[in-house]
Parts: sequence; structure tokens; C-alpha cells
Amino acid sequence: MARLTKKQKEARAKVDKNKLYSIEEASALLKEITYTKFDASVDLAVRLGVDPRKANQMVRGVVSLPHGTGKDMKVLALVTPDKEDEAKAAGADYVGLDEYLQKIKEGWTDVDVIVTMPSIMGKLGPLGRVLGPRGLMPNPKTGTVTMDVAKAVSEVKAGKIDFKVDKTGIVHAPIGKASFSADKLVGNANELLTTLIKLKPTAAKGTYVKSIYMSSTMSPSIAIDTKIG
Repeated sequence: MARLTKKQKEARAKVDKNKLYSIEEASALLKEITYTKFDASVDLAVRLGVDPRKANQMVRGVVSLPHGTGKDMKVLALVTPDKEDEAKAAGADYVGLDEYLQKIKEGWTDVDVIVTMPSIMGKLGPLGRVLGPRGLMPNPKTGTVTMDVAKAVSEVKAGKIDFKVDKTGIVHAPIGKASFSADKLVGNANELLTTLIKLKPTAAKGTYVKSIYMSSTMSPSIAIDTKIG
């Protein structure tokens, strides 16, 4: 087992493992215990009382974080020529079609989100083995398959993220950067949790939000009181 550094020990000492923190307390504490030299990402891990193996208990959705993610999301717009100018004006980093389909076929996936049009989805099917495992396959449910390409691109650039419960029943989602003020982290966390609660499947029985943890890259995790959500 790797030995803890002095900073790691100091960070762990500041987190009371027997306490459930409010979102406000956790956001302020996180800024104290994040010691990385780079601007660390801040994430929420929410354990839900669902069985993801059952289709009627799958939790998936999108949320527009009011303060963005702090990350410059690289967007590829796979569109027909008549939509190219629209996508570029909205801020897409890469715009085109056949040349990018070929690059993806060859293994290129250096983007965070792919936005496309319904008529192009047929061409993306064969690329599922490349895009699927990386979470890059566009989906109408997340707003990345649409005729309003400009809106989809601008929303992603502004802080719209999609999330999906994993096979262990946990939703992992970014809510900002360590450089964000505590208030901004609180705002983003509340927006994500509110969205998750609205998506509670009717088939889910018992406690829906079982646990919430906030952490940044390499920081200890902070347990949050689920009654907030």
C-alpha cells in the first residue's frame, strides 16, 4: 500500500469520517483539502437505490450546470454541408462529416462530445464499437442528435453534461473545478441533485438517494447528508 504524503495526511485529518456534511460545508471543505498543483476536477458520486440491470430502473439524463464544468469541452459536429456554418458559429471545435467518420474508424476519439443530425445516425452505427465504450455515441435523449445543431453545441459549451447510472447503481458527474468558489460548487451540485431526484423511476422502491460523496482529483471524499437531496 502506498504511503500517504504529508499533504494527503493533512487533507484526511480535516475530514470527519463520522459526519454527514451539508453541500455548503462540503464545498468549502473541499477547497481546503485539494492540494494538487493543477486545477483539480470536482465530482459528485451519488449511489441510487435502483437496479440498473432492469430497463425500468435505468437513470439517465442531462443537466445544464449553472456555472459550467470549468472544462473546455471539445465538440465534434458531424453534419451535412448546409449545417456546417451553423455549427462553427456555435463554437464546435471540429465540423464535417465523411473525413471525421473515417478518422473515427481509424481510432480517433480526441473529443468530449459528438453532436449530429438524425439523418446521419445510420452512418454512426458501424462505429459503435469505437464510440460506445468511450461514451461518445450521440443520443436523442441527451440532445446530441438533433436538427438544431447550433443549440446542442452551444449548450455543451455552456456546461450541459449527460450522466448515466453505472452497473453498481452510482452516478458519477463533474460539477466544476477546485478553482470555483464554494458558492458555484453548491449551485452546480444542487442542480445535479435536483435533476436526479426528478428522474426517480417509478419502479424504484425504498430509499432512492442512498449516499452522496463529493471529491476532487486525489482528495479524500466527503460524505454529504442525503436529506438535502
